[in-house]
Amino acid sequence: MRRTPIGSLIAVLVAVAVVGWLVLRALEARGVYLPVVPWLVDVAILALAGAVFWSGWTVRSYQKGKRPSLDGLRAARTLVLAKAAALTGALLGGWYLAQVLVVLGDLAIEPRRDRAVAAGIAVLCSVVLAVIGLVVEKFCELPPSGKDHAGSDEGESPAPA
Repeated sequence: MRRTPIGSLIAVLVAVAVVGWLVLRALEARGVYLPVVPWLVDVAILALAGAVFWSGWTVRSYQKGKRPSLDGLRAARTLVLAKAAALTGALLGGWYLAQVLVVLGDLAIEPRRDRAVAAGIAVLCSVVLAVIGLVVEKFCELPPSGKDHAGSDEGESPAPA
């Protein structure tokens, strides 16, 4: 499985921010306003980032020889969780960035400024989640084996014994 490209995460964040900004502008033109982002969202995102990091740390400890055993399925699930965390961080970051962009012109109004600050903090927490996902993906990377695979064809199956 290949590592998640940072460029694709940035593209997702920007695309969601642009689409979200357009949707939120259309909603506000009709008189529909989103509530302020609650602080519980930030706590939940950071707790998720902590859980992903903890799960990845166990895989890293095993690879460094500090942990006696690790189930292969758990390591694979940790990798998938890390990839999902990176993508989720980019998606949420784009959504909350769209909320910041919508209120940027009205920062002189205190409720709009509060909304921008709350959404801005959520953007930072989402970026932390995406970065933690990428770091844990790196933790799950297998070290290169001692064999020289330069001349072998990956598509070949080993000869039966």
